[in-house]
Amino acid sequence: MNDDTTGIALARAYHRRIVGPLLASRFPGLAYAAGRLGPGSDVLGLDDNRSRDHDWGLRLQLFVADDAIGEVSACLDQALPETFDGLPTRFALTGESRPRHHVDVSSLPEFLRSRLGFDSRAGVSTSDWLSLTGQAVLEVVAGPVFVDADGELGRARQALDWYPDDVWRYVVACDWARLAQELPLMGRAAELGDDAGARIIGARLTQVAMHLSFLLERRWPPYAKWFGTLFGSLPRAAELQPHADAVLAAADADSRQRGLAALLEGLLAQQNELGLTDVARATVPFWDRPFLHPDPAIVTQLLDPIADEDVRRLPLGLGSIEQRSDNPALLTDPQARRRTVQADET
Repeated sequence: MNDDTTGIALARAYHRRIVGPLLASRFPGLAYAAGRLGPGSDVLGLDDNRSRDHDWGLRLQLFVADDAIGEVSACLDQALPETFDGLPTRFALTGESRPRHHVDVSSLPEFLRSRLGFDSRAGVSTSDWLSLTGQAVLEVVAGPVFVDADGELGRARQALDWYPDDVWRYVVACDWARLAQELPLMGRAAELGDDAGARIIGARLTQVAMHLSFLLERRWPPYAKWFGTLFGSLPRAAELQPHADAVLAAADADSRQRGLAALLEGLLAQQNELGLTDVARATVPFWDRPFLHPDPAIVTQLLDPIADEDVRRLPLGLGSIEQRSDNPALLTDPQARRRTVQADET
């Protein structure tokens, strides 16, 4: 293995040279899907030498029918070689005490429920969409697929391509509503001498604005470790990044407010180009105070065209689960995400 070998390249070679031929020999005619999906920096193509210190190596996801899982798993346990390309085929992941191989054999519905909380091939309800984090979707759609015999994995991934338009309008509006809740507070905190508080608000609002940028690009945002990295890959990042950096590095309240205003102007321009809104300015004065506030017309224009009654009834400002909470214990638990969203809708 070369030092610059990526996890995806390793998984592809592992399937092509070892796992695929083994399945063809032992289970001729087996309909299966295989790829490198799920969690892991390598799934996003972002692994490097640092990634190799834990949970990195020969990993594949293999999807077969329920009645074939046991037999295929037993065969792999017995027949896989000890090493491939100089790497062990069996190793312990974080929290495990015993080495094992990581050709993870399951059914496709089981895998989808483990990442999403539901099977996307059966349709995605409004509540389902709102229970998703970008990271959960990426764990299904971001990694490469090496085999998809019946096309079902592709169908599951295609169903998650992007929000329906009405849900998209709603979650975009929720980011603007979130910005409206605290943008004036940033300047007020600084005016009272609370520089730390103003910086915290500024950083939080910058994260919301960056999340909004993902939404406008129709791109799923990853979890915190890779959020800034993938933001930097967005088409408008070169335009927006300097404004985000200015907010985070600002030494005074005026610079912080100017940075956020410029960031929001850039996002509004993109939003107007998409035809979601037609608003002249992103921010307006907040009463007679020297602070800014998002123009209320932005949220109004986003929500007014929504026709789906289920979406129209949603509470303004709550949005998707990752707009409601940044607690990893919640965001990494599909069923807890679903329960939270469903409870908020009752």
